Amino acid sequence: MRNYWDFFSTERIIFGNGSIQRLDAALKSLKAKHVLLITDPGIVKSGILSRVEQLLKSWEYELIVYDGAIPEPPIEKAVECFEFAKSQMNIDAIIGLGGGSSIDLAKIVALLLEHGGHPRQYFGENAIPHAIAPLIAIPTTAGTGSEVTSVAVVTDTQHNIKVGISNNFLRPKIALLDPELTVELPPYVTACSGIDALAHAVEAYMATDFKYIRAEGEILFQGSNPISDTLALQAIQLICRNLVVAVQQGANIEARSNMLQGSLLAGMAFSNAGTAAAHALAYPLGGLTKSPHGELTGLLLPYVMSFNAEAQPKKMRSIAHALALPCDHLTNKEVAALVVRKVMELLESIGLPTKLSSIGLKRETIPEVADSALKIDRLIRNNPRTPNRDGMISLLEAAF
Repeated sequence: MRNYWDFFSTERIIFGNGSIQRLDAALKSLKAKHVLLITDPGIVKSGILSRVEQLLKSWEYELIVYDGAIPEPPIEKAVECFEFAKSQMNIDAIIGLGGGSSIDLAKIVALLLEHGGHPRQYFGENAIPHAIAPLIAIPTTAGTGSEVTSVAVVTDTQHNIKVGISNNFLRPKIALLDPELTVELPPYVTACSGIDALAHAVEAYMATDFKYIRAEGEILFQGSNPISDTLALQAIQLICRNLVVAVQQGANIEARSNMLQGSLLAGMAFSNAGTAAAHALAYPLGGLTKSPHGELTGLLLPYVMSFNAEAQPKKMRSIAHALALPCDHLTNKEVAALVVRKVMELLESIGLPTKLSSIGLKRETIPEVADSALKIDRLIRNNPRTPNRDGMISLLEAAF
């Protein structure tokens, strides 16, 4: 039994409509003058980059832009971005502007600028010896929570799987969240990123209690604790009440703000408590199907919740109350079915798939996916119901 838990977070969080105007003060607090901004072509096309560039130039910062970030970035992209950064002079702060992939890329570049080497050296947990270069994360999606998390994910093309670098030193120094920057997000991306945030919140909330996590020494994902539970439950409520509106009415700034706040709280929760089986399964599935990470975690979420329901009946009931579902006189089994159906209906309402067969997975690869997922111990040990090979195969068959 583990006797204690820690809670880590990004040092400073700036949140609110128009808060991009606070970027000058944020950079001044880091004593930065030469700035590398990492983003992607979508942010360029949307005009968001131009807006941020104009602000930085008006404040007289020396700015270098790398706009080649791509979704689910391969290791080679991280190396390319690092080599670009090395070719510049006197970078003293990095800005990650965009979705989780841009921010994760910025994290890895900040890591390599400070420590050198290759991303592979830092795979897994706690392989970073000390702080990375100063990093400000500005999310333009409400999904990964990467602006406050301790994880950066890349695609290992050699082994056809997504892998993570996990360390509390990876948390950005400052997270700046301006809901107005998310208004241009297309409906499909809003749906994928939003349902991923829900998966983060649900898996953090339903994670094994920290006391019963089977691991020795210092671990990053510690299981659920009172702070992560509070944040995760609030995130579940915010996301479930606002995701459909955010997808269908992209300019609804209240829904956008609530989604960004929900994603933030979910990121704070899961980066301490950890995620579980849905994310463990999504890693190998991502390599096989090429579907976006959020689409996969969302698709798997109701099946994983059903799989885990008997291990967390009280928390399933708490989720039902958070979603204002009538459940006071229902059995635990009935409550679980009601919550799972609500999540399934949410997926359907935002136009995302609910079956693995619909995204191109071949049934004969299911055992391979189960075997790969079971090897990701930092996630599997968090799952409240201990999964074995047969159980994981049955879960995937139900989702097929």
